[in-house]
Amino acid sequence: MVVLRIRNAHKRHALLCLSIIGFIVYWYLTHKSISHAPLLSSTMPGGRRMGRRGGLSANSSQFTLEGEPFRILGGSVHYFRVPRAYWRDRLMKMKACGINTLTTYVPWSLHQPERGVFHFHTELDLEAYINLAAEIGLWVILRPGPYICSELDLGGLPSWLLRDRSMRLRTTHLGFTEAVNQFFDKLIPKVVPLQYKKGGPIIAIQLENEYGSFAMDSTYMPFIKEALQSRGINELLLTSDNQKGLLKGGGVSGALRTLNLQKLNLGDIKDLNAIQPKSPMMVMEYWTGWFDAWGDLHHVLSPEGRVISFHGISINLYMFHGGTNFGFMSGALANPVYKALITSYDYDAPLSESGEYTLSLRWKYFLKRISVQSALPDMPALRWKETYEPAIMYQHLSLWDVLSFTEEPFKSPIPVNMENLPVNNGNGQSSGYTLYETTITNGGSLKSGDNVRDRALVFVDRHYIGIFKHRSLELMTLSLLVENCGRVHYGKDLDKQRKGLVGDILLNNAPLRDFTIYSLDMKTSFIDRFSLPHSPSFPGFFLGRMFTYGYPSDTFIKLPGWGKGVVFINGLNLGRYWSIGPQQTLYLPGPFLNSGVNQVIVFEEQEADYKITFEEAPDLGMAVDIQ
Repeated sequence: MVVLRIRNAHKRHALLCLSIIGFIVYWYLTHKSISHAPLLSSTMPGGRRMGRRGGLSANSSQFTLEGEPFRILGGSVHYFRVPRAYWRDRLMKMKACGINTLTTYVPWSLHQPERGVFHFHTELDLEAYINLAAEIGLWVILRPGPYICSELDLGGLPSWLLRDRSMRLRTTHLGFTEAVNQFFDKLIPKVVPLQYKKGGPIIAIQLENEYGSFAMDSTYMPFIKEALQSRGINELLLTSDNQKGLLKGGGVSGALRTLNLQKLNLGDIKDLNAIQPKSPMMVMEYWTGWFDAWGDLHHVLSPEGRVISFHGISINLYMFHGGTNFGFMSGALANPVYKALITSYDYDAPLSESGEYTLSLRWKYFLKRISVQSALPDMPALRWKETYEPAIMYQHLSLWDVLSFTEEPFKSPIPVNMENLPVNNGNGQSSGYTLYETTITNGGSLKSGDNVRDRALVFVDRHYIGIFKHRSLELMTLSLLVENCGRVHYGKDLDKQRKGLVGDILLNNAPLRDFTIYSLDMKTSFIDRFSLPHSPSFPGFFLGRMFTYGYPSDTFIKLPGWGKGVVFINGLNLGRYWSIGPQQTLYLPGPFLNSGVNQVIVFEEQEADYKITFEEAPDLGMAVDIQ
């Protein structure tokens, strides 16, 4: 049974790889001016040969590397969305498909969660990730931001920047440039030795991301360029923007402009050629699928959406493997209305969220009856997925009981937004929930305007009365549990992404005052503080155990009968779940599990079945074709 399963998986992978390989060779054979160009440079990434001089060049209509014609076939895999134990697996699968270049963003918010505090270890060990790519034989295009979008909370910018009420993100506002310089002072020295000319695999660096859609400061992109070059970056610089009129505004002199798109047309090529004639054409983000928002359907790309020809153009598949928005990593959409993004970042990519080979009909378009001379590595075997026994939630602690385990609450005459709370060493609260409590002396009409960000459960004398809306009140203690569902990751509203209560709450048109505010950021240190007695009530924390035997396998958590909340396994935040979908399961990687007993904690807002199940296959919900 196991052997059959792996063999079938290899067939799927073989078809996928042949599809992408066919795509490469189709370029090779159909673009006469480069018909003799090698698909890979003779100097391989893993060799780390010193004394390199040529580097990746864009001085003609095609790229050259060490003076040889070179075409980039890239794939995006983000180290921060993949368990470190699976980095090699994901990159080997990509390499086995004939891809020659890894692209990855660098999330500032994860690497610097507080001012002066930097994380570049374990799951965030960027140097180890880049070196692994070189070992496997992949070149690297690094995208260090500082803004990266990537459907991350605030586009990968740290939320503590918003403590400055005058902050202007992605501009040369002094508070922003000082913070960027502090981050780059730590990041760039780690990257410089890994550049191509120093024997490493990094052949290009992207400046910022899609700045043409923002373009609020004409001096900003030159500042980012200088910030990188003055710290030792000397490889080819790139910018990337969405189609047409955004290309010019997002570029900067001395950096090659590239496109982000899902469908290529002649107009895009003409726009790019008009701006930078006689330069290589590159699609930095060829979107292989799309992301999902809570309450929507699961987005997939139809076969017709892939009928596209890339004559002589270098491309990067975004994403080759999407991974997972673990914890509170995911962002949100602002237009036309606010929508928070789901935990899964499957993206309908060639490699699924859990590393499975996928082969939908759209990839068959690229399948050609030809072969490639370059030898490719063997196809890695798939990892077994497991259905475990359900975890029964046998202990419970209500939200109100948890408050005694939190840090000392903050008292304020007026509401204070998350980012400006005096917690986390003066860096404010980045994510999770915040509880605001005040005393009222009469009932009436409760109004929030647009001051609840993003969603509030309303309680009177700690009895739930509903999601925030106009309501008649006659009791004494008013509590608002406000969730940060995710900051907008794209657009011109980044400066407005403060969360919690960002203004007055009115009772009978009079602003409420004298709040007691509890920060419930749900970090590991917070979860570790308390034990769970019985007596269920909502919102609350539920404790259970799951058992594994031998080497734990990947699985998928399903919560039928539960409403909305967060799941923790052995203290690790897997992310949000919400019954409105589309996502109905949470990916639980095997490396997150212990052999034997594993602790399961679920924070649930409103309803629970007291049991969670573990499935061998994901359920990302009802699908709809991307338009």
